[in-house]
Amino acid sequence: MPYIDSDHESVTDREGLRARIPGWGADLDPADRPSVPKERRDLETGAHWTIPPSQPELRPRERSIEHEMLPPVFGTVAPLRGLSGAVRRLAYSRYSEGRAAHWLLLILGDRVDAWESHARSLVERAPDNPIAESGVLGEPRMRPIASRLGNNRADLKHIWMDPLVLAGPVVLLVALAVIRKLKTK
Repeated sequence: MPYIDSDHESVTDREGLRARIPGWGADLDPADRPSVPKERRDLETGAHWTIPPSQPELRPRERSIEHEMLPPVFGTVAPLRGLSGAVRRLAYSRYSEGRAAHWLLLILGDRVDAWESHARSLVERAPDNPIAESGVLGEPRMRPIASRLGNNRADLKHIWMDPLVLAGPVVLLVALAVIRKLKTK
């Protein structure tokens, strides 16, 4: 139907629109609303509780300051520990989820956790191998230069930082160990 310039002051004929357009005005009358059964509270659900029994909180959990209680079931696989746990606790205890500081602290906590894991691996019998884990050894066999040129790859912008991110924590830890060793002599 082409556009016709008019005064746009026409009165809406609801019944005419309902007859002409399938589903028009479905939410005007609650009796016609498809989601009304979902919104009813008097239907039998079969649940014997209004809020399910809560999982026991064996150690203190991080929780947003917006929520007064934890959900009934929550994960306990990765409890907070070390400096990364302290950073995450700070994010949850001080900042709302609507603040950038909350999320930036959580990202920092993830980075600190990665550094702690790298440091822990140096002490263990199987240290990390950043060269092999980065896939650099497979590069010569897989057309390294041709695969990077002309494909609008997003990683080209930050490729110069990859060695710093991968090897930086290891180099820093080795430097700190050497400095500590020199001070004790």
